[in-house]
Amino acid sequence: MSIEQFAELGLSEEILKAVQDMGFEEPSPIQALAIPMLMQGRDVIGQAQTGTGKTVAFGIPILEKVDPANRDTQAIVICPTRELAIQVAEELNTLAKYRKGITVLPVYGGQPIDRQFRVLRQGVQVVIGTPGRVMDHLDRGTIQLDKIKIAVLDEADEMLDMGFREDIEQILQAAPAERQTVLFSATMPPDILRLADKYLTDRLLAKVSQKVLTVPNIEQFFYEVPRGSRLEAMCRIIDVYNPKLSIVFSNTKRGVDQIVEHLQARGYMSEGLHGDMNQGQRDRVMGKFRSGNVEILVATDVAARGIDVDDVEAVFNFDIPSDVEYYVHRIGRTGRAGRTGRAFTFASGREFYKLRDIQRFTKAKMVQRSVPSVGDVEQAKTEMFLNRVRESMTAGELDKQIRTVEHFLENEQVSSLDMAAALLKMLMGPPREAQDDTLLFTEPSRGRFGDREHPGGRSREIAPRQGMTRLQLNVGRHQNVEVRDVVGAIAGETGLSGRQIGKILLQDNRSFVEVPSEFAGEVVRVMNGNQIRGLRIEVKELAQGGHADDDQRPPRKRPATVRPFRAKRPMGGGSQGWDK
Repeated sequence: MSIEQFAELGLSEEILKAVQDMGFEEPSPIQALAIPMLMQGRDVIGQAQTGTGKTVAFGIPILEKVDPANRDTQAIVICPTRELAIQVAEELNTLAKYRKGITVLPVYGGQPIDRQFRVLRQGVQVVIGTPGRVMDHLDRGTIQLDKIKIAVLDEADEMLDMGFREDIEQILQAAPAERQTVLFSATMPPDILRLADKYLTDRLLAKVSQKVLTVPNIEQFFYEVPRGSRLEAMCRIIDVYNPKLSIVFSNTKRGVDQIVEHLQARGYMSEGLHGDMNQGQRDRVMGKFRSGNVEILVATDVAARGIDVDDVEAVFNFDIPSDVEYYVHRIGRTGRAGRTGRAFTFASGREFYKLRDIQRFTKAKMVQRSVPSVGDVEQAKTEMFLNRVRESMTAGELDKQIRTVEHFLENEQVSSLDMAAALLKMLMGPPREAQDDTLLFTEPSRGRFGDREHPGGRSREIAPRQGMTRLQLNVGRHQNVEVRDVVGAIAGETGLSGRQIGKILLQDNRSFVEVPSEFAGEVVRVMNGNQIRGLRIEVKELAQGGHADDDQRPPRKRPATVRPFRAKRPMGGGSQGWDK
C-alpha cells in the first residue's frame, strides 16, 4: 500500500502536530518504508543516501517508543561526526516539542564533558553521540545503556570507514540483547552486512534505490543569506535579472503565504500555491501564471507537481529542500524547450550541509555570489529602461513626439540633455537610499564548496574591526581543518558566540582568527592544549594588526568569514547550544 500522508502511519497527535509545524506535506520514500517497520518493533537496515529524510525515518519511531515519565536512557543514536550528531539532535528536538518530558542530548568531542555530565545526571531519554565520546561516558559510568529500547547506527558505512567498528560493537554489547537495532547506510559493503548479521535479528530491509540525479543545463547560484534577509535579497535578484516568470519554492504552506504577502506588499505580481487550496483556487492561480498576469508563483513541492510552463526563467529556493530529488525537480521547472534558465538558492548556518549533499549527488556546479547591492539594482533598472528606449528609437514613427520635444526645448530654453535626465528621473523614480548591506547579508565564505564569484569579477576585503586581537593556531587546511571547526571549537570551549568571533583565515598548516581583545587572553588560556579534529592545538596572540611571519603573510584578497553560529550564553558557564 502506498503511503501518501503522515496521518496514515498511525502516529500520535503530538508527533503529527510537530510534523505539520515542520511543513512536511508527505513522507519521503525512505520514511514511508521505514517508519511502519520500526513502529512494529522490527530490526531494520535502511539503505538511503544523505538528504532523503532518514533522520525523521528513525526519529519518529524513537520518540513514539520513549516513555517521558522514565528518566532512564531509552534510545541511543550513534553518528560518525559531531556535526551530524548536532543536526540529528536538533531535528529530534523539533519533532519532540509537543511530547513533554523527553530530553534529547547530543554528546560529542570538542565540547567540555562536564557540561554533558550535568544534563545526564538529570536524566536523558535519547542520547545522540559520536562513538568516541559515547565510549568515554560508558567508561566513566555517566551513560547507562541497560534500559535501551532502540539503538540506531546512522551512516554506518562512514563510521566503519573511519575505524569505529570496535567502539560500535562495544556500545551495542552494552545494550540489552532484546533491544531494537536499526542500521542506516548509503552503501552495503561486506563489513556492513557482517555487522548486521551479528547484531540485527530477523531484520527487514528498507531500501530506496537512488535515481540518477541529473540537473538540466541551468545556471545555478547560491547566496549566503540569513533567513530574515532573504526576501530583500530575492527582490534585488529579481530586479537585476528581471525574469519573465519565476517560481519561488518554500518548504511550508505557512512560508508560502508569508512570502506572497510580502511580495505583494512590495508591488510584485505574485500568488501562492499549496496543499490547503482547493482545485478551483489552484486552477485560477495557474491560469494567471500561464497568462503572465502573475509573474512570481510561490509554491510548496507537493503543490508544484504537474506545473508545466515553458516560459519560467528563474527558480528560487527560498528554503533548501529536505530531499535531494526535490532540488532537481524544482530547478527543472526552468530552462525548458531550449530556453535558458537560472536557479538561485539561499542558505545559512547548517543548511550548508544540505547544499553540500545536493552538489555531491547531482554533480552540479554551483557558483556562490554576493547579493546585489542597491547600486547594482539601480544600474540594472536603468539599463533595462534604456534598452527599451533604444528599441523604440529603432522602431521609428516618432515624428509627432519629435515636434513636441522641439517645441518644449524652444519655449523653455533648456538643453535636450536636461530634458532627457528629468524624464528618466520621473519614469525611474528617485534612487533608493543606500543601505548597509553588511547588516543584511553575510560576505560569501571561502572554501565551502563550488566556485566563488562576485558580480563583475570584484573582490572586496573586509577590514578588521576595532577592538579585535588576532590569534594564531597551529592547524590549517592540510589537517582538514575548516572554518566551522575553528568557530565550533572556540564557541564550544569559551562561550564566545559565533558573531563575536571575527575573521578567520586558513593557511596550509596554520590558521588566524580574530577575537574581541577583552577576551583574547582567556581564549588563549582555554584553547591551548585543547583539540580540533582530534589534533592538539597551540594558540598564541599576535601583535596588534600583525602576523607571525610577515614574509608569509596571508593573502589580502582571500578573506573568509565566520558561519553564523551563536552560542546561547556568554563566556563563563552553562551548557552551550547553537541556533541556526
